[in-house]
Amino acid sequence: MGVKRPDEIEKIRGAGKVCKKILFEISSVLQAGKTTFEIAKFAELLMEKEKVKSAFLGYRGYPGVICISINEEVVHGIPSKTRYLRNGDIVSLDVGVIKDGYIGDCAITCPVGEIDSEKKRLIEVTKKSLELGISKVKAGCRTGDIGWEIQNFVEKEGFNVVRDFAGHGVGKYLHEEPDVPNFGHRGKGFELKENMVIAIEPMVNMGKPDLKILADGWTVVTMDGLPSAHFEDTVLVKKEGFEVLTDISDE
Repeated sequence: MGVKRPDEIEKIRGAGKVCKKILFEISSVLQAGKTTFEIAKFAELLMEKEKVKSAFLGYRGYPGVICISINEEVVHGIPSKTRYLRNGDIVSLDVGVIKDGYIGDCAITCPVGEIDSEKKRLIEVTKKSLELGISKVKAGCRTGDIGWEIQNFVEKEGFNVVRDFAGHGVGKYLHEEPDVPNFGHRGKGFELKENMVIAIEPMVNMGKPDLKILADGWTVVTMDGLPSAHFEDTVLVKKEGFEVLTDISDE
């Protein structure tokens, strides 16, 4: 299940790098006074320029080209002409693209202007938890090894991982098997095999892990109204270790 051929990996790598490039370009234009609709229109232009399509638009009926989630919104925030960014907000940007028939998927959380120290710490902890989760990836490791690494670090820092949503396999489809939860026990869960591709995506709440979905049927928010952060990368499982297919640090 889920093992990719070398030609498929190359296509996912291509999609992943374009995805991260677009994500970073979007993050560079976040500023107070802009609507989330304007941000999404910019993303749409970047996708057209790169000759890729949104993996999200129309997926199970989702109406946006990207997901933009602000403060207590955890994931799946729908771009809106009436939702304005404000100084002090934190904004989770989730981008998925289709290139040559394959998916790239990644996310980051960014500040708008000056944010308070606890929001900064939330972003730093979430980003670090992703790095720690990725560090466990290799053929033969289990999803519980990744989840334990993320959960253990996040909870030591006084925050909570979201349990209702998880990472997932990536390929021709946006969500493939296996699920990759952000919690778990070492040595438990699905055993990863060489040349599988997975998206690891910790969602971390400042408060409790409990969530609810808003009336739009998509936007997931924290039950207690406290902020949440989200980071995601697409990762190749190698015999000894991993490759982050959404990494563009060498470009």
